Amino acid sequence: MEAYFPLKVLVCETCYLVQLKEYMSPESIFTEYAYFSSFSTSWVAHAKLYCEQVAQRLGLGKDSLAVELASNDGYLLQHFPQLGVPVLGIEPAANVARVAIDKGIPTRVDFFGERLARQLLSEGLAADLIIGNNVLAQVPDLNDFVGGMKILLKPEGTITLEFPHVERLIAENQFDTIYHEHFSYFSLVTIAAMALRHGLRLVDVEELSTHGGSLRVYLAHHDSEQRTSQRVDDLLARERRHGLTNMSTYASFGHKAAMAKRDLLAFLISAKNEGKRICGYGAPGKGNTLLNYCAIGPDFLDFTVDRNPYKHGRFTPGMHIPIRPVAAIDDAKPDYILILPWNLKDEIIRQMSHVAAWGAKFVVPIPFVTVIDPSEL
Repeated sequence: MEAYFPLKVLVCETCYLVQLKEYMSPESIFTEYAYFSSFSTSWVAHAKLYCEQVAQRLGLGKDSLAVELASNDGYLLQHFPQLGVPVLGIEPAANVARVAIDKGIPTRVDFFGERLARQLLSEGLAADLIIGNNVLAQVPDLNDFVGGMKILLKPEGTITLEFPHVERLIAENQFDTIYHEHFSYFSLVTIAAMALRHGLRLVDVEELSTHGGSLRVYLAHHDSEQRTSQRVDDLLARERRHGLTNMSTYASFGHKAAMAKRDLLAFLISAKNEGKRICGYGAPGKGNTLLNYCAIGPDFLDFTVDRNPYKHGRFTPGMHIPIRPVAAIDDAKPDYILILPWNLKDEIIRQMSHVAAWGAKFVVPIPFVTVIDPSEL
């Protein structure tokens, strides 16, 4: 029987961490992983720009060490060697890590925490920079993970973490960003409390457009000489003004998700009743939350496509929509293309602009249904 799990979101009344219960272990999710970061052109470009900027900001060079946690297929670390910076990747999924190793990127196949941090330190591998891009949300034991970063970090080292900002998630109704692979969702208020617990402190924060709106935070040891940016206090104050320390803000989120569900289903039902053909683009985790919550199966979407050949010939969990290569869209010539990884909609629309030749339109489901005609762009 196909396994199903509850998707219940909880909020801590003390530190305002938004989290799921651990219905599935990290080992069952990440030991063999279907997501390869390098298949997103815009994400690789984002990583390259980060590497160039952070190497200059921190003065990294041949005597430094940059360690990425959940380094995936080397999409980010591959940019450091050309800057003269030694690297080490930590990646629990052996099939993904193998791609990075084949690129010449040193990678340990393991889960990161205090145990591995002490082991690395015993080997003389302390980090000037620790990178965690979209991994913090995927860790069920946050204290072990953050404690490991504290151990591995040099006295004047820097940690940078990127994660979707819960303020944007709530404001823009990004309910499909919640899925079992992500155990936690963060505000800066929560990150400040987390850092304080482990003898770290926030020294800077940047707001990014990635993943529907993310934060990049910079952490250092509490007694580090690094100065704290005014941007930290400004964003903490804004989050409080926007109700992120008020439990009613989180309670109202469920009602908005239900409205978005009805909005999308009304559009799809109307389109199908008019005889329109609809397919999907992408087979991401967030798309699976959307499809299952809205009960959208092959009766609505003939198929979906993905650039990742690892997913071809498979089906979306629960709803069983076939996953095909991107070229299947050209063969089928659908009337509508539902973009499931809507955070990459600009990249996808650019790549698929030729569908305007037969009159196809793109549908973006979040925060509410938006139809985009590529012929008008």
